Amino acid sequence: LREPGLNLRVVQLFRDPRAVHNSRLKARQALLRESIQVLRSRHRAEPRGTPHRPQSQLLLPPGLLGGGGRGGAPQHRAEFFLGGALEVICQAWLRDLLLARRAPAGLRRRYTQLRYEDLVREPRAQLRRLLRFAGLTVPPALEAFVLNMTRGAAYSSDRPFLISPRDAREAIHAWRERLSRQQVRQVEDACGEAMSLLAY
Repeated sequence: LREPGLNLRVVQLFRDPRAVHNSRLKARQALLRESIQVLRSRHRAEPRGTPHRPQSQLLLPPGLLGGGGRGGAPQHRAEFFLGGALEVICQAWLRDLLLARRAPAGLRRRYTQLRYEDLVREPRAQLRRLLRFAGLTVPPALEAFVLNMTRGAAYSSDRPFLISPRDAREAIHAWRERLSRQQVRQVEDACGEAMSLLAY
């Protein structure tokens, strides 16, 4: 971003962490290795002496601590790692958001944020905004594509990472039906600061 010879633009995409957690839970086994790598990255990203939250405050599946901690069933272990990884992701988001706010004006002009929910609700307007930010024109075919991908005939919540036309407006609220109150509360506790800055 500070290299004057590069005409670099950064678009950072965010999504409601409750929806992220819901999608990751549905693909828990497929994301287990990735979640462990994210947890390991915490030690590289945080400065020495950064206090860690106790394990009891991590995003844990209901009953995990009472059922033997990490040694529980494979499904519970996967949820433990997924929850911990989401917390690391939210802390990284928070660092990015604070860095963007404190950056000099010249750097802030090269950075923009996009919330997934805004893209889904207003695909054409958000596409135009992003391409204008990047100094690009909006090809009609691209506008048609983004509308088709977000306004498809159906939404399959059982296949959250399937790339196909679907009604993405349903996806933004799916977590409300899938997550328990405890899971929602845990996500909000772990990600509250970033969620507040992103107006979630």
